[in-house]
Amino acid sequence: EIIRHNLGLDLPIHTQFLGWLGGILRGDFGRGLWNGVPVAEELIRRYPISIELGLIGMLIGLAIALPIGIYSAIRQDTWGDYIARSFAIACIAIPAFWLATLVWVFPSIWWNWTPPVRLISFTADPIGNLKQFIVPGFITGMVVSGVTMRMMRTTLLEVLRQDYIRTAWSKGLKERVVVVRHALKNALIPVVTVVGLQVPVTMGMMVIVEQIFCLPGIGRYLLTAITQRDYPVISGVNLCMATFILTVNLLVDLTYAWLDPRVHYK
Repeated sequence: EIIRHNLGLDLPIHTQFLGWLGGILRGDFGRGLWNGVPVAEELIRRYPISIELGLIGMLIGLAIALPIGIYSAIRQDTWGDYIARSFAIACIAIPAFWLATLVWVFPSIWWNWTPPVRLISFTADPIGNLKQFIVPGFITGMVVSGVTMRMMRTTLLEVLRQDYIRTAWSKGLKERVVVVRHALKNALIPVVTVVGLQVPVTMGMMVIVEQIFCLPGIGRYLLTAITQRDYPVISGVNLCMATFILTVNLLVDLTYAWLDPRVHYK
């Protein structure tokens, strides 16, 4: 009873909710039930780690998906196209936790190498920090690149069949000019939508990737809180994730206006 009173669990549900909401408006997410550390402090400390991992993963995913998707579209029904499509399907089908486990197990058996388990700060050693994040970032990027790759190929094929593209071909323009200058920008509009939808998927994968690679980010913090039933931490992390996803969706909508001048926001 003393613990319930100290945690405020003996109050009515609506009172507990209003108290939690008032704390959120003041920037107070409460304290963890297990360690008593303020949740806001943990979020500030861990959020940059997850942002770095997600950003590296998305950049690697785009660096893989866009060139392969473009090549697959302009070389439709060739051996290169078949290989690219098979690679995209493999990226979609392979789960991140399985791929991350392989990266831990096989290099340690074959080459006596394992990824570092202690976080290297970017301010202390930028090169070491990037080396630590490149492997989990590559795994994250591989998984999210499959859908983007398929969408890039599909939309570019649709654009290449348009009349204005045929006109560009008939003028004798080079393939690079037709694809990059005339077709690519219009084909990117649905791809931007898919990239925005991949952000929640990436955040979900970070829960597993951070746990496997011992990265003290938001995902690992959330997984630990779920196993310990630390509800203030769970609610605080979910609120921050939801806010971040909404912000990314807003940026995606604003990107439409740059890609397509017909879209205007007033």
